[in-house]
Amino acid sequence: MPSQNVKVTGNVLTVGQVAKRTGVAASALRFYEAKGLISSWRNDGGQRRFSREVLRRVSVIKTAQRLGIKLSDIAESLSALPRNRTPTPEDWRQLSRHWQQHLDQRIEQLTLLRDQLDGCIGCGCLSLDICPLQNPDDEAAKAGPGPVVFNEVLEGEREA
Repeated sequence: MPSQNVKVTGNVLTVGQVAKRTGVAASALRFYEAKGLISSWRNDGGQRRFSREVLRRVSVIKTAQRLGIKLSDIAESLSALPRNRTPTPEDWRQLSRHWQQHLDQRIEQLTLLRDQLDGCIGCGCLSLDICPLQNPDDEAAKAGPGPVVFNEVLEGEREA
């Protein structure tokens, strides 16, 4: 793990300092910036500079990703936070409440998977049209022919 002892002068950080403080690679910081999750400016020498508030934003991004929240959902949530000041504890509470519903749904899905996994692996039905775990009430039929459930899983993994 990178050293946490980073010398910071004033309220301005270099990309290297942000990377060391957050444990996130500089390339990931540039990616986050390209996606509008964080912002920086260029100094006279053309080098990126970040305000200290970016440390908290990056920490929230990484935590949300670990929780399985899609980057697009993270970006949407962060766009509601103020850019001209450090978010307050109330700002973060609102963000947290926004994600709670998503996390509750995910917990419900994982609980269902855990409780039905043995039966699903051993059932041998090979029929996604009647599988209560992968396709309850044959919802996939509404999306048309083909491996709809499988394609949705792959798209979700690509977005994460």
